[in-house]
Amino acid sequence: MEIQTDVYSIILVTLLIGIAIVVLSKKISAADPLAEPKGIIVPVIWGVETIYNMVKDNCGKKFAEPFTPYVLVIAVYIFLCNIISLFGFSSPTSNLSVTLLLSVITWVLIQYVELKYGGIGGYLHSFIEPIAIMLPMNIFGKFSTMVSMSLRLFGNILCGGIMMQLIYSFCQFLSDTIAGWFGAGGSVFNFIAPVLTPILHAYFDLFSGFIQTLVFITLTVVLVGNDIPEEIKKEA
Repeated sequence: MEIQTDVYSIILVTLLIGIAIVVLSKKISAADPLAEPKGIIVPVIWGVETIYNMVKDNCGKKFAEPFTPYVLVIAVYIFLCNIISLFGFSSPTSNLSVTLLLSVITWVLIQYVELKYGGIGGYLHSFIEPIAIMLPMNIFGKFSTMVSMSLRLFGNILCGGIMMQLIYSFCQFLSDTIAGWFGAGGSVFNFIAPVLTPILHAYFDLFSGFIQTLVFITLTVVLVGNDIPEEIKKEA
């Protein structure tokens, strides 16, 4: 059985995140809580506080405590998967299996919150709201979030990868054409690519990768928060 190249990228990203968690945990544990943070601890604290505040604003403080670590981990995971193509690896998020699994986890969380705060009766009744004839549409609506989130992330990252492949092919064509003017035959070193592609990588990989990460975690937090009652959100 052939193993997809994305599997190696997934293993690499998982190892990097695992190592980072261990190293940063030791640094934070060893840091003086009364001293001003410095070094790598500063962006870590900023990132954790940013995600925590996002979750707290949408889900309430009570739910933010257990939910923030998950949102933080998937944010880092998705971002690394989006930009790992910069280093010559295939991007796992350009594989629908990966984005679908991430969306399934979010979908399960949404169903869990609906069942927890609405009860089984309320959950089942939501399928026939506002009238019973809406049952087929409501069933479709339950799964549409999972499908749309997975396809959005998958489509944008895959499209960016295809665009960069086309640009590199065009740069190779230009390099061969220019070299041919000076008598060189066949395919030559793609010397045009290092000139044209860095700014495009900055957009298609870094900027787009960050935006797609932000969109995914924002949708996750907002959709989960929508099913949490306001009185629960206001609990300290």
